[in-house]
Formats: sequence, C-alpha cells, structure tokens
Amino acid sequence: MTIKDFGARVVSVWEGLRPMTKKMLVGVLQERSGNLPTAQAQKFSYDTHADWELSRLLSVLDEQIKDAEVKKNAGKLREIKQLAETCASVLQAQTESAEVFIQLAERFIRGNDFNRLDRLADVLSERFSAGEIAEIIRQTELAQIRAIAYETLTVMPVPFLLPLLDDPLYFEIARNALEQQAFEFENDDAQQILEQLEFDEINGG
Repeated sequence: MTIKDFGARVVSVWEGLRPMTKKMLVGVLQERSGNLPTAQAQKFSYDTHADWELSRLLSVLDEQIKDAEVKKNAGKLREIKQLAETCASVLQAQTESAEVFIQLAERFIRGNDFNRLDRLADVLSERFSAGEIAEIIRQTELAQIRAIAYETLTVMPVPFLLPLLDDPLYFEIARNALEQQAFEFENDDAQQILEQLEFDEINGG
C-alpha cells in the first residue's frame, strides 16, 4: 500500500513535504519496523519547518482514521495509524511548539493514553521556554492541558518567569504562577516580585 491509497488530503500534504522530511519519516518508519539501524536513523535532521510539516500531516492522518470508509479497510487503517503514530512520536521527541504540544496532548487525551500524556508533560520542563509554556496556557481550551502547563511554570526558576510580566498576553499567567510559588511553595523570590508588582500598581507604575 502506498501514500496514494491514504486519501486525497493525505496525498496533498505528503506531496508538499520537503524531501528531507519525507526521508526522515521513511527512516523512522523503517527503524520502528526493525529494518534500519538506530544509528543511521538518528542522522536525520530536524527543524521548525519539519515540525510544522509533521503537525499538518498528523492532522490529516487523524482525520482519515475517523473516516467511515477507511475503517472498513483494516489494512489501510493499520498503515494510516502506523504513519500517524510515527509522526506523533517524532513530534513528541523534537517539538518546542505550543501548538504542537496542544495537538499531541489533545490526541493522547482522546485516546485515553495517559502514560504518553505524562511523558509529554515531562518534555515541557526539559525543552520548552517559559514563553511557549505560557502560550500553551493561553491557547488551550482543555483544563487538563492548562493544569499541566501551569504545573511546569510553577517549578521554573523565578528569573525565567520575569520576561513574561512585560508581555500583556502573559502577565496574568506569570502572576498566577508566581503566586503559587510564593504561597504554596513559600518561595521568597516570588513573594518579593509580587510585592513589587503590588507596589507598582498602587503607585501607578
């Protein structure tokens, strides 16, 4: 079975991928099936454009998985799921994007795959900036994802949160995180920042 059998939307997105992204995906698929040595698979490069490409491909693959006609063909459904899982695995291992994090988290929640959701949550503190984590909170509509992101912000060093206070989009998010650090974790640095914010508000600063 080939990509052409996966439906017009999948074909359209696949044909729009750069050769390097296609090569990476094929390599990871071969590695997962045991047909490619791990050392060779790790040579594939990754960048923010690949992030966007894989995210888009994953979206159309997930749409196809829900298609009634596709569900009637067990072989096609299995291969579409395999490619979708490959995209999701690469994104989970590489992404630093708020939008992609939300996409993956929603996918794992829909599938009740809470082990993978936990592993995805671990990625936030390891790889994401405070700004991207705040963007997750701002964009997501799911309380569960928002809670995961807030939990990560509240254990970040206070200096990492300070730039967020200068951005109107993230001010309240950063303030909430600092309040949790100050009152739940008794963080003196966070308390001092909050006192300064209160002083500035009272004095019109």
